[in-house]
Amino acid sequence: MGQQLRQQETADVDEVFRVETHGIDPIPDAERHGSAKDLFWLWFGSNLTFTYVINGALAVAFGLSFWQATAVVVISGLSFFAVSAAGLSGIRTGTATLVVSRAAFGVRGNLPAGVLNWVVSIGYTIVNTVVGTLALELFFAEVGLGSGTAVRALALTVTLALTFAVAMWGHATVQFAERWMAYVLAAGFGVLLLFVLPGADTSAPAAAPGLSGWSLAFVVMLAGPFSYLPMPADYTRYLPRTTSLKSITWTGALGGFVSSVALGVAGVAAATQTDMTDAVAGAESLLPGWFQPLFLALVLGGSVTNSIITLYSSSLNLQVLGIPWSRARAIVISAAVTAAGSLAALFLTDFTTSLLSFLSLLIIVFAPWGGVFLADMLLRRCRYDADALHAGSAGAYWYRAGYHPAGLAALLAGLVFSALTCDSALWTGPLVAPLGGADLTLLGSVVSGLTYWALVRRARPYDAAA
Repeated sequence: MGQQLRQQETADVDEVFRVETHGIDPIPDAERHGSAKDLFWLWFGSNLTFTYVINGALAVAFGLSFWQATAVVVISGLSFFAVSAAGLSGIRTGTATLVVSRAAFGVRGNLPAGVLNWVVSIGYTIVNTVVGTLALELFFAEVGLGSGTAVRALALTVTLALTFAVAMWGHATVQFAERWMAYVLAAGFGVLLLFVLPGADTSAPAAAPGLSGWSLAFVVMLAGPFSYLPMPADYTRYLPRTTSLKSITWTGALGGFVSSVALGVAGVAAATQTDMTDAVAGAESLLPGWFQPLFLALVLGGSVTNSIITLYSSSLNLQVLGIPWSRARAIVISAAVTAAGSLAALFLTDFTTSLLSFLSLLIIVFAPWGGVFLADMLLRRCRYDADALHAGSAGAYWYRAGYHPAGLAALLAGLVFSALTCDSALWTGPLVAPLGGADLTLLGSVVSGLTYWALVRRARPYDAAA
């Protein structure tokens, strides 16, 4: 009887439609559950977002042909193998990604990236909320509910409520929602592909895109996957330690790859047929009238599925930064900031373009950060002292006054390289022109990763437990 009660209590810890009690504290082995296939649906569902249609269209706008842009979409989709592999640390430690990264940067050295990641998470949540709200507003108009400020406010309220409710309930509900919304969204976007692909213009462009066009297309397509690097362990920390690490990498990667590539190709195909400056309106113009309201519902659904995981991770992020609240209470802060930012974007001023430019600039930070984190994980062979990650100054990851010199030096090297080679609306690096307009920001991850490897290997044989 006692064993049955303990099993029941364990089952109650992480249940659908029940507020999750755990935050960044390590998940005990007795409370772990699930399997690798859960990650397929998580990453598949969360990436069924219209953003990839927009990104695919931008690749064509940079001068690439249908087949060239499609190649960029497919190659970029392979980056989900790195994203999924980053989740291996969650199985080993039972905690969130931004706790594990203390091993690479030190407890204090990890905080600046934590702040920036929270900003990025909220920024992307605002963008998705705005896109979803505008799509729902158009949907309301097409079904006869009218338009205007009141209808837009209603659309915003519905979009925020759908996102916040799921993220507030926590891990089990997030996985449940992503799976079931994925079924619906996959069917709907599958129909979209049937309408858009046959009319694609597959002829070669009049002029070659050049190095600038190629590099900008890769930056746009890879920015999304790279923004996930501080999150994967958030969704693997409940999995049993016996879960195959190979299966974790493959299932998560395939989920993100399939959805991002399918929608990216849809954007490429649409851009060869119509003006995609307003991507929602452009794609809608290629669809029969009866499917247009359903298409707007798909845009809303995709925005919500993506916002759910970013909002959920932002609450864990706040705990990493030292907010002394439970995960469920901390998420109220993120939700409030998201609501305020969305209100400003929709009713007060048009800052969505500026926000997107700012977020794209942050790849200067997260490409090098990802390079150091992944290099550290590989060098450790994903072995960590889980207790030390939470021990502060008493733990092995305190290093020198809370900072890991090798990690921070490697991060700085990657930052400098990315800043020198970045070509964005807010900043153009001095090496962009000599490189023929190429944007090599993403290679900052390679620079930082190799620098970290060299510094750590030169200092001493790598101690996987230190």
